[in-house]
Amino acid sequence: MAEPRPRPRYRSAVLGALATAVVVALAIAAARGERFETFAGEAMATRWEVTLPARVGAEPAAAECFALFRRLDLLMSEWKEGSPLSAVNRAAGVAPVEVPEELFELLDLSVELGRETDGAFDISWAALWGLWDFRAAVPKLPDASEIEARRRLIDYRRLELDRAAGTAFLPEAGMQLGLGAIGKGYALERAAELLEARGFGDFMLVGGGQVVTRGRRGGRPWRVGLRDPRGAADEVFARVELEGASLSTSADNESFFVIDGRRYHHILDPRTGWPAASGLRSATVLHRDATVADALSTAVLVLGWERGSAVVLRLGGEAAAVDERGEVAATPGLEPKLERLRVPRRD
Repeated sequence: MAEPRPRPRYRSAVLGALATAVVVALAIAAARGERFETFAGEAMATRWEVTLPARVGAEPAAAECFALFRRLDLLMSEWKEGSPLSAVNRAAGVAPVEVPEELFELLDLSVELGRETDGAFDISWAALWGLWDFRAAVPKLPDASEIEARRRLIDYRRLELDRAAGTAFLPEAGMQLGLGAIGKGYALERAAELLEARGFGDFMLVGGGQVVTRGRRGGRPWRVGLRDPRGAADEVFARVELEGASLSTSADNESFFVIDGRRYHHILDPRTGWPAASGLRSATVLHRDATVADALSTAVLVLGWERGSAVVLRLGGEAAAVDERGEVAATPGLEPKLERLRVPRRD
């Protein structure tokens, strides 16, 4: 059976209400009614989990999801030389490149989210590739002048998308695109559409620091835990019931190094070229659209709580964050739904 067609182009006016990074999905104990089964696999350098009712058709449907993840990786990975996205990067400053419809639509959405976040989310951040090595045995800071030179190449507004021709063009050599802050959310959203088209109304998808749910488990909403950004992988400070939505978290604890007592982490501010310094350790966004949630959790960590949460609310979502003092903030719509289990670590 064919996969569902790509969802319509995003418009902010119609918005509704590796990655063990920060979100941990918790099974509900002694779920009543239908049994569920979890299928796990690897794609996009990420572990994915697909939890479905344990019935005929579940295993083939999960297999379709993993095939979808692998296909989208081949299509949209900036790391795979043969991908259409890599072709766009190689042709920077040379010529437009015709791209598949799915990639075009995601690039178009990414540009729109760049506008919505005033550039805090910017897929042209990838011009910084190679400057920061957060896994080096002996970490060191990049040269500030080189960061500034690359930063001048970062501007989502310069990406030229020709809908009639189906092409994407980066007008200056050295410009690059990277979809790491939105691609997994898109994959999850597409997988949710696929499962719904196959007749599944109750399921949970987990991958890349993000959870997507539809329906219920055992007659109750799915329960999702928020990981403590300074705790162990299984330490959560709060949990929330999730029904028919996506929850995405971005944090400074996945890849980082410390020099002279300062933490430098992998979530870069595209406006400066340096790691985000907004005063937040983690940012969580709840949104109906997994693609939007993925991008906005990164944007909130870059913008900080006041500006970031305002953007999320304007686009129909809710948010929570842990700041550098270990204090938790949440938007008014999420606060009463947030079951706080303990205070996040402050060290």
